[in-house]
Amino acid sequence: MLVDQEHVVSKLYNMVNVPTGVWINEQGRIVRPAEVALVDNRYRDLTGVDSTPYIAGLKDWADKGEQSASVMSEEKLRARLAPADPDVSLAAAEFGLGEQLYKSGHQPEAILHFKEAQRLNPRSWNYKRQAYALSSEKDYGTTFADEVKKAGGIKSYYPPPELPGSAAPEKKPY
Repeated sequence: MLVDQEHVVSKLYNMVNVPTGVWINEQGRIVRPAEVALVDNRYRDLTGVDSTPYIAGLKDWADKGEQSASVMSEEKLRARLAPADPDVSLAAAEFGLGEQLYKSGHQPEAILHFKEAQRLNPRSWNYKRQAYALSSEKDYGTTFADEVKKAGGIKSYYPPPELPGSAAPEKKPY
């Protein structure tokens, strides 16, 4: 069942889309927060994201550890990991309640909470994807593809991470 494992990790690290990566060092400290993590360029034409800087940055971090230019500064990391908007926290609670209702066999009630989570945190593609997978897009009056189009298309759906050797994202990640 999709409900448990995927959402726990995405909630823990504030992942709002896939593919997403979080870099965590051996001491358990985040050195790069949740960001787009494409591992090859098979979808480059579709997404507009070149995976080369991400892969190079990851290799550099593996080789140099904290000395890698890809490790975020404390200041930048703090800004990216700043406490979430209260609506984002409330959205996570709403989605969790929806999951529990779904697991308990109360799908109509669960859908109400899934919708509220999406309203409170419309940037979370994981909420849309998960909710549609657990019920039906018809329950939401839209489709996943329509939501991507409303957001500006697939290229805005995958903002590239800021890494040495990469162009700055056109808009703030997620």
